Amino acid sequence: MVRVGAHTSIAGGVYNAVEEQLEYEGNCGQIFTHSPQVWQDPNIGDEEAERFRDLTQDNGVAPWMIHTSYLVNLCTPKDDLREKSLDSMQKECDAAAKLDVPYVNVHLGAHTGAGVDGGLDNAASVLDELDVPDGVTILIESDAGSGTKLGGTFEELAGVLDRSEQDLDICLDTAHMFAAGYDLSTPEGVAETFDEFDAQVGLEHLEYVHLNDSKHECGTNKDEHAHIGEGLIGEEGMRAFVNHEAVADVPFVLETPTENGKSFAWNIQRVRELREE
Repeated sequence: MVRVGAHTSIAGGVYNAVEEQLEYEGNCGQIFTHSPQVWQDPNIGDEEAERFRDLTQDNGVAPWMIHTSYLVNLCTPKDDLREKSLDSMQKECDAAAKLDVPYVNVHLGAHTGAGVDGGLDNAASVLDELDVPDGVTILIESDAGSGTKLGGTFEELAGVLDRSEQDLDICLDTAHMFAAGYDLSTPEGVAETFDEFDAQVGLEHLEYVHLNDSKHECGTNKDEHAHIGEGLIGEEGMRAFVNHEAVADVPFVLETPTENGKSFAWNIQRVRELREE
């Protein structure tokens, strides 16, 4: 059974994310613990955490993943931003443990002049200071690679895994990979991309996928998501990706738009149709 779900809201209580997921007929998912645009601590009470855990278990919605704040920058050379990022990451990891959520997903961020090696060194040093609870794994997300942002290449993803003492794994984002220059629009391109990921990083590190189509051409570094099969990755590429043996047991979470009369429910169903074909 394919594991596919959506990024859902915790508005009104974190347990509402499970209820929303069920409305979309998703069976795994992703949440923010607070607005991703601000520095804010997760504020999840014991009762709502218990309700989230119970709803998750009773309805078989798993695995969940927490996505960290967009302000977190692991690669930064700036001491104040480094400390804020470290503090925010620690609190997200603690929230994951409280909710029995196994994954915390984070972008590496931008090196802003420190250089690729300096940025990766900075990221590893932040990650190594974290006290990651048992049962929680940090996932490094692949990036679209614009500006000085790192994580757009598999070499950079491997670089931070090699540098860090933490047991890190990877969340690949299809739209980000496509924007960064990995052509997923054909079966041949998908196969080549997985082969390269395996050679550079190792498929054993692939724990989750953000499954999104792209509104922009391959290699443009532009990150804008489209409905599954209706962007420039397209139906052929998406079908090849979701049926590739490398992701046979890897969960997919969608961050597709709600537009043109199509929502998460439509996209989740489309993934299931492509997986079955």
